[in-house]
Amino acid sequence: MLYSLIRNTEQRIGPHLSQLAKGLGSYGSAELATRFVRLLTTVVIARRLAPDIVGEAALALTVFELVRVLERIGTGQQIVRAPAAELAATCNTVQRFYIGWTAALMIAQLLVAAMLGLVFHRPVAAELLAMLTLVYPFMAGGHVQFFLAMRAGHVARLARIAASQSIADQLLTAALLIAWPSPWSVVLPKLLTAPVWLVLARRAAPWRPDRADGFLPAAQVLRFAGPIMLADGMTALRTQGDNLVIAATLGTAALGTYYFAFNAGVGIISSLVTAFGTVAFPMLCGAASGPARTRLFRRIVLSGAALLVPVVAVQALAAPFYVPLVFGAHWAFAAPLIATMCLAGVPLLLAQLSASWLRAEGRVGTDAINSTVTCALALGGLWLGARCGGLTLAVIGLIAGQTIGALWCGARILIPALEIRPFKTLRPEFR
Repeated sequence: MLYSLIRNTEQRIGPHLSQLAKGLGSYGSAELATRFVRLLTTVVIARRLAPDIVGEAALALTVFELVRVLERIGTGQQIVRAPAAELAATCNTVQRFYIGWTAALMIAQLLVAAMLGLVFHRPVAAELLAMLTLVYPFMAGGHVQFFLAMRAGHVARLARIAASQSIADQLLTAALLIAWPSPWSVVLPKLLTAPVWLVLARRAAPWRPDRADGFLPAAQVLRFAGPIMLADGMTALRTQGDNLVIAATLGTAALGTYYFAFNAGVGIISSLVTAFGTVAFPMLCGAASGPARTRLFRRIVLSGAALLVPVVAVQALAAPFYVPLVFGAHWAFAAPLIATMCLAGVPLLLAQLSASWLRAEGRVGTDAINSTVTCALALGGLWLGARCGGLTLAVIGLIAGQTIGALWCGARILIPALEIRPFKTLRPEFR
């Protein structure tokens, strides 16, 4: 069904987007399977765990994601963008750099875990966070191969990798929760399924380092890596820092409710938006800079709006009906919260489109600025709402901040990139 919708959209706006349609079809099909299994797991969590227990797991996972964002240092994007003559040397350099970088992140995360337990008196969350440091060696083992597959356009393989790990994660989580209702049952599967990702990533694009191919200068890697890490760091802070704001202002019980509402509301659309960016970015990199890339980007924007905006609308309007039916009557109070959360899909799409265009153009510094501004607006709105009126106003503040940030980025990036004439005439300095 989703694949047919994507194909129909592609046919309406032009035949040159078959690659995008097939990629989104692969990711969409994988995402539907993943979301079905994740829905079952969310139901088990909702019925087996109290909000304060969910909050402990959410706290550990949030801190883990905030530390792990430093892993996104842009080395993968350099593999996708590298000229063919420099690809082998780029892969060698990325592999060496990434192994050392993830080793440093393991040490940093252990220090954060110690602080979480000793200073903030959260021993369970600290133990969970320390255990999650073991994920990094698996990530390092398949990093180059994963992005080589992305460069080659093996979208179906990447979709299977994501779906296989996620489905294994969710099934294992549900099984553990039934046998052992504990925060460990929510977090431990993240480590146990890491080998699944490693094996599939290495199969997606077999590669071995060869010193004879040489290495790139470290400065060349770092010039691109720094802004990418800042941009992804701000994006992760925006998507994970909200949990810390809720925990600090409203407590872990409220965090448990918020975490549930976020997964039930934003989970589907955020996964589709991420998949959209994963498919669009290598396509834009492969197009010649100039009019050809601009035309392709215009079609990508139209495809994204035609596909994802209706999904956001349907999910938000249907929330009062499916929440009590699926998750239980005791979660019915969260339906308005979930419906509001769904609206985050539109600014998420705008932010993803802006980032894909800027990175394909090599303007990673501008991408970092956009992410920083949007992060500050979103978390600022969330904090203000939480301080003024509780969880519902906090979510409204978050969505408002994300929307303002997305519109600001759209005015500066998307409009000139799409070469809309009134903007070109009135504000040529933004080009």
